[in-house]
Amino acid sequence: MACGNESCLKGQECVTYLACFAQLLEEWTGLENLEGYVNYVYYLLWVFTPLLIVFILPWVIVVLLYLSILFLHVYKRKNELKVAYSHNLWDGARTTVATLWDGHSKIWHGYELHGLEKIPDKGPALIVYYHGALPVDYYYFIANVIIHKGRYCHSVADHFLFKIPGFNLLLEVFSIQHGPREECVKALRNGHLLGISPGGVREALFSDEGYRIMWGNRRGFAQVAIDAKVPIIPMFTQNIREGFRSLGGLWIFRWLYEKYRSPFVPIYGGFPVKLRTYLGDPIPYDPNVTAAELAEKTKHAVQALINNHQKKPGNILRALLERFQRRQKDD
Repeated sequence: MACGNESCLKGQECVTYLACFAQLLEEWTGLENLEGYVNYVYYLLWVFTPLLIVFILPWVIVVLLYLSILFLHVYKRKNELKVAYSHNLWDGARTTVATLWDGHSKIWHGYELHGLEKIPDKGPALIVYYHGALPVDYYYFIANVIIHKGRYCHSVADHFLFKIPGFNLLLEVFSIQHGPREECVKALRNGHLLGISPGGVREALFSDEGYRIMWGNRRGFAQVAIDAKVPIIPMFTQNIREGFRSLGGLWIFRWLYEKYRSPFVPIYGGFPVKLRTYLGDPIPYDPNVTAAELAEKTKHAVQALINNHQKKPGNILRALLERFQRRQKDD
């Protein structure tokens, strides 16, 4: 092999092109141990790559949400001429987005939904669920209701969601609202399903692998059910805390949340753990039950689902292995 540069010669032998390049780079930069620096960078990448991945994966969900929004915008433009002729402009869009999320749930989490028959084919019901760090299980649930029941579920979300750029169309098409109570009652009286998590953002960020329910004294959802005279259907998803976790256990993030009431807590994960959503028996409307009593009864129903279907404390490795197991904790 001919040597193109005398500085790459060592005695009478030619070094490799890579070594020659490194030597030339050392001479150009003035660094005497460039190879050592490169090896150190490789070592840092090897150490921190897994950590970077678990913080990047939650953003995959955000990307999927924006892809859903992009599709809705495209669909809206394509069908704008049909607005005056159809009252179901968005049905096809909802079904398509639901199919996208259902596919993601099956591939990434082997998702299962138990008790879908408890969701009425017609008429209202209030679905009350435990809030994971990132409620992908609720997205999957909505997708299944659209696909298998042919209806969609209105939802109550935190105010901050309505401040995220670009989310307005998604929130509008899927009938997501931040309240108030009167609007929730109105949706139910109009015959719709309505989903709500009393724990909300606080439960999402500060609950842990012990699956603590963090509802405090919230009973507004119970008053909504009483005013609308509808049943409450409790819901819980096994391993939702192992799919995504938060750093809410660190005092600085708790302090930031309490001070600014904004979800500044980092979320990490995206692990392909087994997810199973369980719907409990409906709690029927009873005019003789107070909101406080109904809220407590609902809390016990959700807690019963957690106790029956979740091994505590949650464990990511165990949840991953459940993807390959047929047996599960008895109902």
